Amino acid sequence: MVAKAANILHSLIPISQFNKGKAAQIFDRLRTEKELVVLKNNQPSAVILSPEEYTRLTEIEEDYRLLLEANSRLAENGDKPTISFESVIHDLGITEEELDYAEEAEIE
Repeated sequence: MVAKAANILHSLIPISQFNKGKAAQIFDRLRTEKELVVLKNNQPSAVILSPEEYTRLTEIEEDYRLLLEANSRLAENGDKPTISFESVIHDLGITEEELDYAEEAEIE
């Protein structure tokens, strides 16, 4: 718990640091830190994320949205019979190994 508090304190950046020309140094910290919290008047005002952390969080958000959609469709389906994943790929002549090596599809 103490280590987590120390990490949070270390991630705090007063907004005045940007006014002192230290923006490049601040952004360089994102190479080793996931996020930095910008303070204005000693209150959190913004969070700066590393590109990797931003990507991770947006992927989690997208996965969650897809999970909600899947659950909604399952609920709408009720007791209607379903087709298993294994049956679909078998009918299409695709193996799970082939799917593992396929590129990720963009689903809209």
